[in-house]
Amino acid sequence: MMMAGEAACPVDWAGEFPGAVTVCDREGIVLYMNGRAGRTFERWGGLALVGKSLLDCHPEPARTKLLGLLESGGSNAYTIEKGGVRKLVYQAPWYRGGEFMGLVELSLEIPAELPHHVRR
Repeated sequence: MMMAGEAACPVDWAGEFPGAVTVCDREGIVLYMNGRAGRTFERWGGLALVGKSLLDCHPEPARTKLLGLLESGGSNAYTIEKGGVRKLVYQAPWYRGGEFMGLVELSLEIPAELPHHVRR
């Protein structure tokens, strides 16, 4: 159901988006992964993770952090570097009709030096 002021998205933007997009429900069950997410998490099962629990893919302390986000509906952001590739990982809640439904994770490659701008 669309809310006032919202516009329908006319395209499946996430399918070929150059960052990894993963969506889970309130229990941590993967509902959606785009192609990049499937490739990123290939060693854990890739797209076959859809329908499975994210909790099984996270060792401590990440598992406890994820549980906290699922309980609180909070968000989390951090950067990582692996194999010389830096990424921004952003985990945030998604809602339907104002009700917390789960989490979205975006994982985006970023340059080694990322400009920061203060806007006024």
